[in-house]
Amino acid sequence: MPTARQALLDAALRALDEEPWRAVRMVDVAALAGVSRQTLYNEFGTKGGLAGALLRRAADGYLAGVDRALTAPAPDRPAAVALWTVRAARQDVLVKALLTGHWAEGLPRPEPRPGPRGRDGWRPPPAPEELLALVRDRMAAVSPGVAAGGCEIALRLALSCVVVPVPGDDAADSRALGLVRAGTRAAVPAGLSGPSRTAGGRSPR
Repeated sequence: MPTARQALLDAALRALDEEPWRAVRMVDVAALAGVSRQTLYNEFGTKGGLAGALLRRAADGYLAGVDRALTAPAPDRPAAVALWTVRAARQDVLVKALLTGHWAEGLPRPEPRPGPRGRDGWRPPPAPEELLALVRDRMAAVSPGVAAGGCEIALRLALSCVVVPVPGDDAADSRALGLVRAGTRAAVPAGLSGPSRTAGGRSPR
């Protein structure tokens, strides 16, 4: 049985499927979730708070998928994470926006101060460089035998496929996986061979 919070987030996503975020009304989200509008405001504070929670949930879901990909055999972990990154961005426009920083028309966007806080307080969703730094660090932590540059290359290749998508079929995914696997096993350029950078560092471009 989903909590009221989960039901509201699911309802907000359903509403977003039907119309752009600017047209989504809080009263309609509450009605879709089967709760009162006051419950919605208690949980998220404002529409900006609801948007931030949607984006944080998308980021958490993406990172959970990264963790699953990192259970692959050690040599293939960077490639598995890269393939998951491509698929996750293809399946969820919010994940794509979080990874690239490009917010398509009609999507909710991060707000610096969305207004009164809901029950869980307000935390901004991660910026692209912060999200990618988390992924690099997780990859490096569980794959000590893989050079930091290999993790960097895998993410660069994955993001290139996110920005310029390829057809979403199994054959295309297999080609992308082969490309990433070959790239991560190739010689690492000197400029990428240092330790992975943290969220405060520069992001790959």
